[in-house]
Amino acid sequence: MSKIDCKRVMLAAPRSGSGKTTITCALLQALTDRGLDPAGFKCGPDYIDPMFHKGVLGIESRNLDTFFAGVEGIRHILSDCQKNYAVIEGVMGLYDGMDVASLAGSGYEIAALSDTPIILIVDASGIGRSVISLIRGMLADDTEGLIRGLILNRISKSFYEKLQPVLKAEIKAMREDVTLLGYFPKQSDIAITSRHLGLLLPGEIADIRERIRRAAALLEEGVDLASLVRIMDESTEQGSTAPSENAEPEVACPKTIGRVTTGNEPVGKEINKSLSVVDAAPLTLAVAYDEAFCFYYPDNLKLFEKNGVRIQYFSPLYDKELPREADGILLGGGYPENYLEKLSQNSSMRSSIKKAIEKGIPSLAECGGFMYLHRTITDKEGRAYEMVGTIEGDCRWAGHLVRFGYLQIEAPSPGQETKNPLAQSLIGMRGHEFHYYESTNSGNALVAAKPDHSGQRECIIAESNGIWGFPHFYYPSHPAFAKAFIKEMKEVCHGKQQ
Repeated sequence: MSKIDCKRVMLAAPRSGSGKTTITCALLQALTDRGLDPAGFKCGPDYIDPMFHKGVLGIESRNLDTFFAGVEGIRHILSDCQKNYAVIEGVMGLYDGMDVASLAGSGYEIAALSDTPIILIVDASGIGRSVISLIRGMLADDTEGLIRGLILNRISKSFYEKLQPVLKAEIKAMREDVTLLGYFPKQSDIAITSRHLGLLLPGEIADIRERIRRAAALLEEGVDLASLVRIMDESTEQGSTAPSENAEPEVACPKTIGRVTTGNEPVGKEINKSLSVVDAAPLTLAVAYDEAFCFYYPDNLKLFEKNGVRIQYFSPLYDKELPREADGILLGGGYPENYLEKLSQNSSMRSSIKKAIEKGIPSLAECGGFMYLHRTITDKEGRAYEMVGTIEGDCRWAGHLVRFGYLQIEAPSPGQETKNPLAQSLIGMRGHEFHYYESTNSGNALVAAKPDHSGQRECIIAESNGIWGFPHFYYPSHPAFAKAFIKEMKEVCHGKQQ
């Protein structure tokens, strides 16, 4: 197993909405102020929390997801950390994962397989002594003894001082190794608010840097950070120790390596394997990146970069055309629905993208990028805006969550077996969906299913050397797709040179 050297801690909670992101950002800022130069990680498939770590604090941040990366993949990502300290933000509730029958995909699973101590953040607002019962229940389920500290969130100083001696006595009766680290007060002026796809983006909160500085000051005031850092310093690494049985999922997958089906090797080994398809001349992947398109996993882009592909960002909102040297196009997810008028008005960019796709430049469009390729997108008020027009279909606000959850591409749809080599190479890829818009043309090139292989359905449009659909993919879960995509880019590059 990969050896993890960084001193680390996971901030987790009994449920979503407990304030993990605010306190995580505050802790990262406080550690930075102390000169400890931390790295950030986020459990699960979330894009936005790592954007706060990276975009606001300038701190390296990557996702940790056992469904995507597998056991060794998670350990590889953590062992690749170039910092001495790492703060891992949990996902949902500490014990919540892919289903209610196991810990698969949970923050607790990730903490167990990486031997990471947990600081439990408990929302104490609107509750009195009952918070003790909640904490006792969370500790009772901590079979690996990973919870090492507690922070009470959204609680007044006066109530905390009344509760503190009683809570300390209750904790001591259960566990000698758990420390009540302090409290974090309810402060509406530093809260990071949410909307339908999750938190607001960092750039949408005008005073976000000042909010995090104030949050860090409050953390310093109410929490024993010296003890928290000591817990990080004492985090142990048991290199060859097998993950606990309690952390094993019950998802029935063939060729299971640890907790995830990856083919013949864990993702941690695949991610560094050369694809051996690129010559000395660099290929260029044009990646849409602005306020409308910003959902990207760093590991996805690193997989291309490690194999000789140059990433060049462009903006569908502000630029007039694609980069001329583009050998491939990546249109990621994001919030295009919040910028429909501006995207529609940039007709030269829409035309540039459409012409490039029609010429056969390989393209991948995920969720928001997929929506952008449609003829139109209609907003909540019923106004339709013209988009790229590559896809013969229209997108419309559904008023509810259309699809949510993990998926894996399992097979080509009947009759689609040989129509697109990129589609064939996508079989085995893992990803997730989370969207409130629906399309009149979601595609039928491939069949996707849930992690337990149930709920099979058709998805993905595979045309004009492109792969377009609602799923967000984690490319290292199936590197064969990146290999095929780079091969297509290489052929386009050679074609342009002739």
